[in-house]
Amino acid sequence: MSLSKIATGILASATLVAGHGYVSGIVADGKYYSGYLVDKYSYMNDPPETIGWSTTATDLGFVDGTGYDTVDIACHKGSAPGALTATVPAGSKIEMQWNTWPESHHGPVLNYLAPCNGDCAQADKSSLEFFKIEAEGLIDGSSPPGQWATDELISNNNTAVVTIPASIASGNYVLRHEIIGLHSAGNLNGAQNYPQCINIEITGGGSTKPSGVSATIFYKNTDPGIKFRHLL
Repeated sequence: MSLSKIATGILASATLVAGHGYVSGIVADGKYYSGYLVDKYSYMNDPPETIGWSTTATDLGFVDGTGYDTVDIACHKGSAPGALTATVPAGSKIEMQWNTWPESHHGPVLNYLAPCNGDCAQADKSSLEFFKIEAEGLIDGSSPPGQWATDELISNNNTAVVTIPASIASGNYVLRHEIIGLHSAGNLNGAQNYPQCINIEITGGGSTKPSGVSATIFYKNTDPGIKFRHLL
């Protein structure tokens, strides 16, 4: 085996130890679609086409407060559109399957849509305007650290369920699915954002076209809920 292949294998293994998780696939309208497997596809010369946006976050890491005003917060570090699109009926549910998630990384799970205004495979991440469709955070705070949306995700086989609003207009959208790990959020820039993006085509929708904003203005590192001590 060549030294380059050995080095690549060692690096790939290291990411599994150091990392956290990513969306490895989804189920939409009864069909499974693979996501972008960053710990595998990043090391391939010709990776498979997927609905998931690629990313350079091979450490399976996060975007923190120092990156909130950059396009990395939209779909993760060095992201680029997936070539494929999943078909999703309006009003239906999508299962977002994470490859893993650490139990200690408590926090909210949020979901946004941004119209592609054309083929999502050609979308410009700096031009996407997202609107929130779902958010779940602290479910039971009776005893620290509380029960969070991430705990539900873990108990559901590392799967989050997203409902696409029935009223949303049909068309091509980027679905931005995000976990925010708050286990270190008592410190400035301690919150850990894990944005994941996939391409979807909503069919049979209504007429609602919510206005959106750039992901670069979603958060400030001093926002309540971003700088947040929840383990005391």
